[in-house]
Amino acid sequence: MLILHWLGVGVYTLIVLIVMLKVLMDNRQPSKTMAWLLVLWFIPLLGIILYFFFGQNTRKEKMISQRSLDQLTKRAMLEFAEQRGLRIPENYRPLMALFKNQSMALPFKDNEVEIYTSGYDFFPSLLHEISKAHDHIHIDIFIFSDDALGNLIADALIDKAKEGVEVRVIYDDVACWKVKGRFYERMRDAGIDVHAFMPVKFPAFTSKVNYRNHRKLVIIDGKVGFIGGMNFATRYVKGTGKLAWRDTHLKVTGGAVYAIQRAFLVDWYFVDRTLVTDRKYYPELDMRISNDCLAQVVTSSPISPWPDIMQGYVRVLLEAKHYVYMESPYFLPTEPILFAMRTAALAGVDVRLMIPLKSDSRIVDRSSISYVMETLEAGVKVYLYKAGFNHSKLMVCDDNLCTCGSTNVDFRSFEHDFESNIFFYDREMALRMKEVFLNDQANSLLIDEVREVEHQSFLSRLWESILRVVSPLM
Repeated sequence: MLILHWLGVGVYTLIVLIVMLKVLMDNRQPSKTMAWLLVLWFIPLLGIILYFFFGQNTRKEKMISQRSLDQLTKRAMLEFAEQRGLRIPENYRPLMALFKNQSMALPFKDNEVEIYTSGYDFFPSLLHEISKAHDHIHIDIFIFSDDALGNLIADALIDKAKEGVEVRVIYDDVACWKVKGRFYERMRDAGIDVHAFMPVKFPAFTSKVNYRNHRKLVIIDGKVGFIGGMNFATRYVKGTGKLAWRDTHLKVTGGAVYAIQRAFLVDWYFVDRTLVTDRKYYPELDMRISNDCLAQVVTSSPISPWPDIMQGYVRVLLEAKHYVYMESPYFLPTEPILFAMRTAALAGVDVRLMIPLKSDSRIVDRSSISYVMETLEAGVKVYLYKAGFNHSKLMVCDDNLCTCGSTNVDFRSFEHDFESNIFFYDREMALRMKEVFLNDQANSLLIDEVREVEHQSFLSRLWESILRVVSPLM
């Protein structure tokens, strides 16, 4: 019996050491590596389980072949090549080349944009565009809730499907675990092609649970595109309890719709293994739209070779001359982002970060404190949005560049989730996004009472330190 005991201990120790060695050999950011090693060392059994489900590195996996990506990009590339009078701003050529070289994010001119800062504005516009659809509707959404708003959108899609319009829907399986299957079956019965992204079902529970599709994309007839931070859920209109919900979403008409369409069709191939490349999904654009509003739709994912959007954020911060304003519902930055923010602020750039005074996650709030304090020490101005929960994800820089999408300033968005952002290289668009930020700033508190944080109890500071160590795992 004693021999069996020590044999079990030996085997168990060997497994722990093998997993720790695998973590080391992944060659990820030191902070993430150290966090996993500490978890595996101090709570080995739980640590192994957590690593299996949440910690495996998928960057080197090829879930979509290059040949398939080339086919899905061919049509967008042809439309890109046909653009006339395309002028690339000299100061942003390297950034645009970065996105183009890594994920074939092609720049498109001739865009008109409507900015929505409330669900009361966004959802009527979405439903109106759905009602006008005559060929196809494509939806790539993180949360599609079985509530009043979700059913309203589902009913609108069902009506269009009965009219003969092609409707394709992708929803994230884990984000929609609480949604009963009959909600999606009702849409399928009406002829809508509905797929869950990376379904994770018991008992076949796998590491896929950690890699979620956080994108929010809608394309109507290949002519109108929606992109931003809003999901299909009532809380985006009514809020939750006493907490109002603030977010930013965009309606795009013009060349950039081709890029939004391409992003959706890549995801569709991922879930359906169908190459959708017909010319009708890239119809001729409205020739009345003629301007220099240049846009790139940038996607990132845990299966991409590089964290595209994070790299873009770092480059924007390090090359900013005057200011960078950022909004994020959560602030758990990776080391490169934190370094870039500190470097920009110390160089005299006006770096402003806006996060909610109260978010929908108490543990994230506590985890953020040490990072916030570090940015403050470097001169970053941090604002706490007090008029509700600010779920907006945007950045604006130097009155010339701005971005909005699904990406939070945290480890999860930069490393683990499938995300999409649209980058605009246009003064007018940047000024409009700057106005959105400044309006939110008027409803925010500037953190200037650092003493209250510095004089927390020992246990509070210890808890924050522990959360900071494990934050790369969140």
